[in-house]
Amino acid sequence: IAEHSFSQNKIPQTLEGKILQDADRLDALGAIGIARVFATSGSLNRSFYNIDDPFCNKRNPDDDIWAVDHFFNKLLKLESLMNTTSGKIEAKRRTMILKEFLKQLKQEIQ
Repeated sequence: IAEHSFSQNKIPQTLEGKILQDADRLDALGAIGIARVFATSGSLNRSFYNIDDPFCNKRNPDDDIWAVDHFFNKLLKLESLMNTTSGKIEAKRRTMILKEFLKQLKQEIQ
């Protein structure tokens, strides 16, 4: 358990550690991941998105201020960090859900 942290950039050495880290990361992706972003951001009184640059095209993401920035700061990076074959496959599927959400959001706010 001690070797699966994202924020501490730990690399698990055991198969069990790799599976646990993948499972933790998969929880942050897909529909559940999207719901978690907005539930957490709402409870912390963070704004939905930066009105001037919602998709971080000309600025660094700051998920301490804007909820959508968390996609760019962390979530869209998780697919490339998976350890197991099955984790990589599922992460790819769930990352597509995140990208589709962002695509739809872009259409709705422009």
